[in-house]
Amino acid sequence: MAAVQEIKVAIADDHKIFRDGIRMSLKDREYLRILWEAEDGKDLMHKLKLKEPDILLMDIRMPEIDGINAISLIRKEYESIKIIVLTMYDDQEMITKMMEMGANAYLTKTTDPDEIYQAILTCMNDDFYFNELVNKAVLLKLQHKKTVRQFYPNPVKFTEKELRILKLIAEDKTTEEISKVVFLSPRTIETIRQNMKQKAGAKTIAGLVMFAMRNKLLE
Repeated sequence: MAAVQEIKVAIADDHKIFRDGIRMSLKDREYLRILWEAEDGKDLMHKLKLKEPDILLMDIRMPEIDGINAISLIRKEYESIKIIVLTMYDDQEMITKMMEMGANAYLTKTTDPDEIYQAILTCMNDDFYFNELVNKAVLLKLQHKKTVRQFYPNPVKFTEKELRILKLIAEDKTTEEISKVVFLSPRTIETIRQNMKQKAGAKTIAGLVMFAMRNKLLE
């Protein structure tokens, strides 16, 4: 943790046994406080109006309002909440969909409690937690993209060179690999990378990649 602070965590899942298990696994973790639990999407939206958490652990499949609709509503009203999807679904299309809609991390319910805790801390400090599931889903999607284009309604403008480097970053290329493709020194690549992060308001490379995906820069 960059600074000691209390992290308020909420859990939204329609299975009480699972909520109990997550609560028990997190209740004694340093920095964390379980704020409340929601048993379905409607209950979730109601409790958000009463007490806003820092982190929301949310399932996709819930009665009343499912996770897909819930994340859309949350992102319109609660921009600062970090959303960690915690679900049984490991479908790659669903993973990219939820990340593009505004999730900060995507975990399955088989994830070890230590990793869930690490994802919470990472999301608080760096906005996003990228695990193997998310990396594979993002790379698979990019394999089907042939061009890089700018989404014009987005006010942030990237040069053609920046867009090319951005796509290579999203493909998990190293600085050295990118420098060989675009014929620039590694130091220049690092400078361009930092400039793009500043333009996007991203703290990390993961944040830059998610910014690009959400603004359709990689299509």
